Amino acid sequence: MNNPLRKILAQGSPGGVFFLYGEDEHRKGEAVQALVDAHLDPGTRDFNLDVVQASDVNVEDLARILATPPMMAARRVVVVRGAEAFAGAARSRDLILDLVENPPSDLALILSARIPERSKAKFYQTLIKRAQSVEFPMITPDDVPGWLMEEATARFGVTMDSDAARALGQAIGADLGILSRELEKLHAVAGGGERITLEHVRVAGTVLPKQDRWKWFELVGARRFREAVTGVRVLLNQGETGVGLTIGLSTHLLRIALAVESGPGAVEEVLPPHQRWLSRQIGEQAKGWEAGAIRAAVLGLLRVDRLLKASSLSDEHHLEEWLLTLMAREDVAA
Repeated sequence: MNNPLRKILAQGSPGGVFFLYGEDEHRKGEAVQALVDAHLDPGTRDFNLDVVQASDVNVEDLARILATPPMMAARRVVVVRGAEAFAGAARSRDLILDLVENPPSDLALILSARIPERSKAKFYQTLIKRAQSVEFPMITPDDVPGWLMEEATARFGVTMDSDAARALGQAIGADLGILSRELEKLHAVAGGGERITLEHVRVAGTVLPKQDRWKWFELVGARRFREAVTGVRVLLNQGETGVGLTIGLSTHLLRIALAVESGPGAVEEVLPPHQRWLSRQIGEQAKGWEAGAIRAAVLGLLRVDRLLKASSLSDEHHLEEWLLTLMAREDVAA
């Protein structure tokens, strides 16, 4: 769960105005439900919960809903979905902003919104600053395995192997709603066991990629260049791009470089929260590199990036050439 929201929920039922914004509808939905559960007793929930769509409610009805007192409870909860519709409706917007400045003690108002790209509307800035606000950006593909492993433990009390999480993430993508449903399916396939493995992912019918991009980065990190060469064409045929692979490789090698210079602990400090589990693997790979070799590899990738954007030769050609150069240097060193 998002850390700021966890802090809010630790207060019990603080009431006031909550502003949940961002592109990730799955986590926003979970947050809305968590806030509702924190504020309402199941026995009186039906009397004290209103859920409205901002684009469908007029200002008079909205004012009436917000002014209705709680029944047999300390607070009422009003959930407004699509609250971005209020940004262009002056009366509704002013009503909401008045509540932000002077929140009733018996109300918890939960606003869920997607802020339009490049919007600088004062409405959103005021909500972010003055309400109890939490952002839910879309999770990146590189964060998906870590999210899956954490979710498996939090929801089902089981361990999900990193190979299984990576395979599922690459097969499904970064839609957390779909991934959450797939995780439920895998838990059922695992039959109540303590681990979800790659074999469970296969048994569940997930179409797995022939080459896992993260595994490929680790082949390079482990200096298994010959194996990595054979995976280039497979990855490109699966829809990866040369530029995307180059960026991913550069990130991976720079992390190894940090581990070479300062140790795995330094890597863990800079990794995003859902990627910190990688620090041990990166630390192991760093044992096979020296500072000069990894600097040359990263500079080689910079050249690959320029060529990919300017050369008429294929992406496969440039990536294979880079890997073969690393192989040649290794052979000379030996």
